[in-house]
Amino acid sequence: MNQPVKTYSIETLQALLKENGLPAFRATQMLEWLYGKGVTSYEEMTNMPKAVREQFAEAYPLYTPTVADKQVSIDGSRKYLLRFHDDVIVETVGLPSNDGRLTVCCSSQAGCAMGCTFCATGRNGLTRDLAVGEIVDQILAVQRDFGERVTNVVVMGQGEPFANYDNVLAALRIMNHPKLLSIGARHITVSTCGLIEGINKFAEEPEQFTLAISLHAARQEARDKIMPAVKNQRLGALRQALERYAETTGRRFSFEYALMEGVNDSEEDLQELITYCKRLLCHVNLIPLNEIDDSPIHPVSNDVMRYWRDALENAGTPASIRASRGSDIAGACGQLANKYK
Repeated sequence: MNQPVKTYSIETLQALLKENGLPAFRATQMLEWLYGKGVTSYEEMTNMPKAVREQFAEAYPLYTPTVADKQVSIDGSRKYLLRFHDDVIVETVGLPSNDGRLTVCCSSQAGCAMGCTFCATGRNGLTRDLAVGEIVDQILAVQRDFGERVTNVVVMGQGEPFANYDNVLAALRIMNHPKLLSIGARHITVSTCGLIEGINKFAEEPEQFTLAISLHAARQEARDKIMPAVKNQRLGALRQALERYAETTGRRFSFEYALMEGVNDSEEDLQELITYCKRLLCHVNLIPLNEIDDSPIHPVSNDVMRYWRDALENAGTPASIRASRGSDIAGACGQLANKYK
C-alpha cells in the first residue's frame, strides 16, 4: 500500500525512487524540495521531470499541516496547534532567544500514553504516532512563521519519543542533514520518560544527539505515583542504563525535574535526588511547573526552586532552573490542545 511521501526516511525514500526506476540523485533532489525548501506540492519541484511529479502526486501524496491555532506570548514564544491531513492535531512551540537562537519544542506523538499526573497531554491518551515528516514539518512551520532559521530542537512536546523510536530518529537525521535543515546534532535533544530499551539504542546511534530524562522523582514510590506508565522501568535499572549511556557516548545527559508542591519537593526527595545523581555524568534541570486547569498539583515557590538548585550544586551535581516560558498562552504541554478540543 502506498504511503504519503513524508512517511519515508532518507533511506527508505532513496529505496522507493530506486524501485520506481529513478537514479539516486532524484532522491536527493526530492529530499531538498521536501525539507530544505519545504514545498507544499510536487508542482514546485521544478527540476524533477513532469512525469515523475505526476506519478508521485498520485501514488505518494504530499501533505502539509495547517495552523489550526496560534498563541503569542508576551515573552516572544509562540505556541501552535498544527492540523494534519487526517484532522489529528499536535502542539509545537517556537522559543526565540536574545542571543539569536530559535528553538522548537516539537511533538513525537499525537497525545501520549504515559499518563504522567502533572501533564495535560496524558489526559486524553494516545491518538497515534507521528510520521517522520510530520515531526520535521513542525520545525518547518515555525521557521516559516518566524521567517528565520531554527537553530535548536527539543523533542519534549506531546508524546514519548522512544515509543516512536524509528520515526523520531529518522526525523532527527533529516533535521541534522547538512543539505536539509542542517541543525547540529548537539543542538537536538530528545526527552524520554526513561524507557530503558530506547536509551540503550540511543547510546549506539552514531550522531551526537543529546539525551534528557524526565525523572521528576528519585524515590521509587513517588515516581510510581507521578509517572504510572513507567513503573516497570525501575530507578535502579534506569540508573544502570544511564551509566552505560555515559560510558558509551562520553556525553552528559540531563534530568528534568518538575517540582510539585507536596508531591516531590520534600527534604527526603531532595536527598534521594542528590544520592541518585552522585557519580553520574548528568545535569539537573529544575522546571517551574505550569498550572493546569482543574489539577490538584501546584508549583513550588521560587525560594524552594533556588534551595534545591543550591543544594544540588553544593553536592557536586550541576543544576539550573529552567526559565518558564509561555505561561500566558496555555504553557503546559497539551494544555492548548485540550482547550481547543
